[in-house]
Parts: sequence; structure tokens; C-alpha cells
Amino acid sequence: MTTNGKLITILVADDDPDDRMLIDEAFEENRLANDVRFVEDGEELLEYLQHQGKYEGGAEAPRPGLILLDLNMPRMDGREALKRIKANPALAHRSLSSC
Repeated sequence: MTTNGKLITILVADDDPDDRMLIDEAFEENRLANDVRFVEDGEELLEYLQHQGKYEGGAEAPRPGLILLDLNMPRMDGREALKRIKANPALAHRSLSSC
């Protein structure tokens, strides 16, 4: 998957370690060359996107070109995370403005 000829970062938000493993294996089996990152819930997703907490500075949190979002997660579910992303102009502008 590319944008303007560059590989995009894929960010997967899923609380289930088995699901994360299956997704990772599926990408590997299909020789996906993209950088794939994982977060475990909606709160960590927002920290990643806003470069907060352990993602402060942004070096470990490249801007994703695609977010795969589990809707049923603890702490903050995917629906609430999506609502907050869309409500934040800095995040909604590039990543989710067409949703």
C-alpha cells in the first residue's frame, strides 16, 4: 500500500493478542512491505496519534496512512476513539476526513 509512491504506515488498534498475531502473520504471508504498528486500545491509539505518553516526540509513532480499528476494546472502545479523532481537526484533517 502506497501513497504518492511511498509505503504507508498501517496502525492496528486491537486489544486481543491473538488477533494482533493473526493480522501480523497475514501481512507477513502476503509479503506486505509496509511498516505495521499495533496499539491495544482507544486510549493508546489517541496517545499514538497525538504523540503523547510513550509516543512523545513522535519518533516511535509515524503518522499512519491506514488505521484498522477494533470497535470493541477496553478503556476506550473504537467508536469513542473514532469520534474523538474526527472531533480533533489536527487528526481528522489528513487521516479520517473522508469517513
